[in-house]
Amino acid sequence: MTRHLLAAACIAALAACSADTNARADTTAPTQADTAPATGTPTRTIALPAADGRPFVTEEVAQFKEPWAMTFLPDGRLLVTEKPGTLKLFDPASGRGSDISGVPEVAYGGQGGLGDVVLHPGYADNGLVYISYAEAGDGGAGGVVARARLRIDGDGGELQDLAVIWRQVPKVSGQGHYAYRIAFDGDGMLWITSGERQKFDPSQDMASNLGKVIRLHDDGSVPADNPFADQGGVAAQVWSLGHRNPLGLAFDGDGRLWVHEMGPKNGDELNLIERGANYGYPLVSDGEHYDGRPIPDHATRPEFNAPAVVWTPVISPAGFVIYDGDRFADWRGDGFIGGLSSQALVRVAFDGDSAREVERYPMQTRIREVEQGPDGALWLLEDGGRGSSGRMFRLVPATDAGTARP
Repeated sequence: MTRHLLAAACIAALAACSADTNARADTTAPTQADTAPATGTPTRTIALPAADGRPFVTEEVAQFKEPWAMTFLPDGRLLVTEKPGTLKLFDPASGRGSDISGVPEVAYGGQGGLGDVVLHPGYADNGLVYISYAEAGDGGAGGVVARARLRIDGDGGELQDLAVIWRQVPKVSGQGHYAYRIAFDGDGMLWITSGERQKFDPSQDMASNLGKVIRLHDDGSVPADNPFADQGGVAAQVWSLGHRNPLGLAFDGDGRLWVHEMGPKNGDELNLIERGANYGYPLVSDGEHYDGRPIPDHATRPEFNAPAVVWTPVISPAGFVIYDGDRFADWRGDGFIGGLSSQALVRVAFDGDSAREVERYPMQTRIREVEQGPDGALWLLEDGGRGSSGRMFRLVPATDAGTARP
């Protein structure tokens, strides 16, 4: 596959593979652009629609070093996180990019490093941005969320007054399952997914905030109406428990929170998150442990919330957006999930409290992140293996091929 576009490669359909621990991990598989420089220089060539009749064309925009997440600024530029610890300010119209200074040192390795980036809902007035990253400390490492004011000066910028407002507790050994995706709801509440760090039991332990979905005020303080607030400590942060490695969260048009998570061997999940609910891991799963030990299915323990969608074989989900734009009018209200081992973009339809996969678009590469742009296009980041580049793609309707970027 070339470094320029997903063109003819998009023709072949790929089956999602269950794979082994290394192939499932969201860091180890190298991309096709191992030696390509992360120049930030866009290409202008447009891929043709694939023979299977996909309704979009794919434009390669730029390359970054191990990109993990992105978010759009009000002026149409993007913030892009690179896992080794760099935050990029990138202008897709000009192809210019530069580093944002003031990023803290990150514990880079395995699945850890610089993670998510989101804007405060009031960013236009307060300039606040939120980042997640892996932090070293006593006992090993853990994910944190910090907020800072973004000062932009021309083509560059700086994070100022950065402060950590949340930490995974406790720090543990290993470099996996940080999760640390971030989102705001319509009321301005901050939501964080916290992986169980490949330690299994913390998902059910309320003395730990590992394996949980977290709900906080925008300053990191605990809302008094959280379901376990009366327990105090880290339990007060928890909205739901029994999760494994939740790598995507999004709110639908009715305010419901949907979270997908990478299951064990087989059994990836999409869950509707409910207040105080327990989703059962590691006591139940529709997958099994990598060493072959079985895990009881969800159906055997009805006291735990069952997933809305289970993928077997797995898709290795990463990144998630629920589309509300006009560019793809037929997709309004649908969810889009990036696939790592499945090397696909997965479309999910919702019907109230239920969901189902309705289409899968083979991309012939590992998809790390999915965002909706201000232009109504879908924007993707390709997963970059350690030390390698990952590409940014823009997906537009086939009838819009060649239209200008924002």
